[in-house]
Amino acid sequence: MSKLLLIDDEKAIVRVLSISLKSDGHEVVTAYSGKEGIEVFQRESPDIVLTDIKMPGMDGLEVLKTVKELNPDTEVIMITGHGDMGSAIEALQYGASDFVNKPVRDEVLAIALERAKEKLLMKRKLREYTEDLENMVWIATEEVRRKSEFLDKLITSSNDGIVATDEGGEIIIFNPGAQKIFGYSKIEVVRKMGINDVCPPEIGEYFKQALEHKTIFKESDWKEIMISSKNDQKVPTRFSGSILYEKDEPIGSVGFFQDLTEIKRLERNLIESERLAAIGQTVAGLAHHIKNILSGLKGGAYVVKIGLDKDDTNKVRAGWKMVERNVGRVSELVLSLLTYSKVREPEYKVCLPNEIAEDVCMLMETKAEEHDIKIVKDFDASIGKVSLDSDTVHRTLLNLVSNAIDACIFDADETKKWRVRVKTVLEDNEMIRFEVIDNGCGMNEEIKKNLFTSFFSTKGGKGTGLGLLVTRKLVEEHGGKIDVSSKSGKGSTFIIQLPYSKAIH
Repeated sequence: MSKLLLIDDEKAIVRVLSISLKSDGHEVVTAYSGKEGIEVFQRESPDIVLTDIKMPGMDGLEVLKTVKELNPDTEVIMITGHGDMGSAIEALQYGASDFVNKPVRDEVLAIALERAKEKLLMKRKLREYTEDLENMVWIATEEVRRKSEFLDKLITSSNDGIVATDEGGEIIIFNPGAQKIFGYSKIEVVRKMGINDVCPPEIGEYFKQALEHKTIFKESDWKEIMISSKNDQKVPTRFSGSILYEKDEPIGSVGFFQDLTEIKRLERNLIESERLAAIGQTVAGLAHHIKNILSGLKGGAYVVKIGLDKDDTNKVRAGWKMVERNVGRVSELVLSLLTYSKVREPEYKVCLPNEIAEDVCMLMETKAEEHDIKIVKDFDASIGKVSLDSDTVHRTLLNLVSNAIDACIFDADETKKWRVRVKTVLEDNEMIRFEVIDNGCGMNEEIKKNLFTSFFSTKGGKGTGLGLLVTRKLVEEHGGKIDVSSKSGKGSTFIIQLPYSKAIH
């Protein structure tokens, strides 16, 4: 049921229409002039207004305009007399919902009222829908804002450095962790620098390939990489990166950096602690070893003296060889001790690992040929120029190849065709593996257990017992590791893995 306001200066019409409308179930209020109609409208707030156009004083058009100003949602039906068609059209232009002609026929008025009620219903539904839509938008906006703030706090509070770019490689996120690692402020970087401006070239190239060629890249595995900060400080980090996609189209990239400075410091401290602990054991072993060498020197000097006393040249030569051999052992011992006792930072420089391995093979070739041992070279041709400590690579390889040749020399199985295989392998573009494989005498479990113990040697008086200790120290200082597998009578395999940076031409 709707509340209707009926306005007409003809009281008879008002009375008749009121009776008819009330009989149809409507609540009807009335007025007999435009001015009175507006007063009733303000007091009663009817849903629909029926007003005559032609009235003295305020006519129906003025009533229509005023009602629409007071409440635009009110439906107004104009009652027109003969010849008021022009006014009726003007009323429609001002927002009247319909018009009926006098004399008012019940069925025509019913249709007009039904249209007005439908419009009121549609307006109410539209208002409810709009309010509901606005509420949903508000809820969705709040949810987006909450998630955005959560992600922002997550990124900001992360200890890891997070660097994100758009699809063009321009940096759009540079969190406090990244500022600490790279030394740049957020203001200096965001929307002003690209990924290549702050990250090492290999990382920039990784993202560039994915973003430019629009290929699907998997998230990279964690790998260690050295960062050069704004102040040219070297910061060891672990890096993992990923390309961000939307419907298979790259829309940006994100890189995660973990600062390893403290971990590396602790590793160095641990190595140093182990080294210092070993020094105590070393001193005792060293005294014993030097005593043996001195015995050899004294023995050689004694034989030389006998040879001189007896004018026996052969004895002099034999004694002198003993002296020379033991002087060499002293020299080798001193050099190994110096290397083992001194803390050394790797000196990275551009080098060719395969050339270093080739040089080691050439140096040991003569010794190998003297004992009918073949050196087999198996180098990975994909290894180009890289950044490594070439002295570490050369010294460790030389020691391992020398040991491998000795393992063949000490092998009692003369039916073998002894060989020492030197192999280089590039692993996932982040590690280089050097392998030295021999088919010599091999080692049992007891020997393997003591392999890296100071002054432990299977070469008797021919070894210092420091070679593998020095090798392991150099490898660990380089951030690498050394592994060994061996079987008695079958041979041994030593594997060194070293991280590297690809040299930039």
